[in-house]
Amino acid sequence: MATLQLRNLRKSYLAHEVIKGVDLEVADREFVVFVGPSGCGKSTLLRMIAGLEEITSGDLLIDGQRVNEVGPADRGLAMVFQSYALYPHMTVRDNMGFALRMAGVPKPERARKVAEAARILQLEPYLDRRPKELSGGQRQRVAIGRAIVRNPRIFLFDEPLSNLDAALRGQMRIELARLHEDLQATMIYVTHDQVEAMTLADKIVVLQAGRVEQVGSPLELYHHPANLFVAGFIGSPRMNLLEARVLGADGAGVMLEAAGARLTVPAGGASRPGAAVTLGIRPEALRPDPAGAFAGEVRLVERLGGLTLLHVTLVGGEAVVVQIEGSDPTPAHAPVRLGVEGAACHVFDAEGQALPALGRHPLAA
Repeated sequence: MATLQLRNLRKSYLAHEVIKGVDLEVADREFVVFVGPSGCGKSTLLRMIAGLEEITSGDLLIDGQRVNEVGPADRGLAMVFQSYALYPHMTVRDNMGFALRMAGVPKPERARKVAEAARILQLEPYLDRRPKELSGGQRQRVAIGRAIVRNPRIFLFDEPLSNLDAALRGQMRIELARLHEDLQATMIYVTHDQVEAMTLADKIVVLQAGRVEQVGSPLELYHHPANLFVAGFIGSPRMNLLEARVLGADGAGVMLEAAGARLTVPAGGASRPGAAVTLGIRPEALRPDPAGAFAGEVRLVERLGGLTLLHVTLVGGEAVVVQIEGSDPTPAHAPVRLGVEGAACHVFDAEGQALPALGRHPLAA
């Protein structure tokens, strides 16, 4: 397949800069996901890679070759959009083979490529149907098949599952992961859904306001977020973030006071006594404990079967979410104390940057 390098890539519309110096390397056969909130620039960045948006400055290289001025049709890429964009009067077979027919590919070769893509995507029983006779998930598979038959160097996906319901999105995530494994292809995928990013990616690129906030594997971003934005964006339920004050620091880490509780977090870096910081705690790191450091009241209980979410208001009014076993009987409006291990916590300075952890995170893979 192919490698991709972005070197200080920028995009401006008149005086408004929307992509602000992105540096990134995508390895051969890697599945990379661009994730971030609406308006962060992820789709614009993907369209720049595809050649659908002009690059204002910087370099875009595919297999080491600079392609800034190369047209979309000559970059050897295939893009799957949020909209299926299928021809309603054509069969599945004709939709998948249309680009090949326009490129003058002989009919026997077209038929072979379409048949192979249909086999990979389990679309063989539907080749003679038209789009209106298909479900949403089947239509999206046809759109993906249209990309597969072109044998591209890199696959580009722009929020391809956004129009599907929750059950179909879950099914299609599995199918996309299987497709990546079967094709051994380089894939770049854009989504605002961090669950899709966590389940699909070899590497996640977190974007905000046209800048890369952090790049890493799903577990690296989950257990070692570089800043408050990544900490709050990656993870569902999101990380609990509490205002805290530094009491002191020693070889064991930094001692904090937050929501009426005191604890030591094994983190280093500049942390003078009295400094305001943010304490981050994942919901699964908190647990009901009669001797726990945090006191509060359960305001709401969400029982989701295999797990339960407790929404707790702590002393001082800050709210946290606690993720526990589904069989836990804690009722709403009950007083509760919560325990947490300092090693499972994160500390962020006044600028929102993570203080470096001392030693390996106990939950990291």
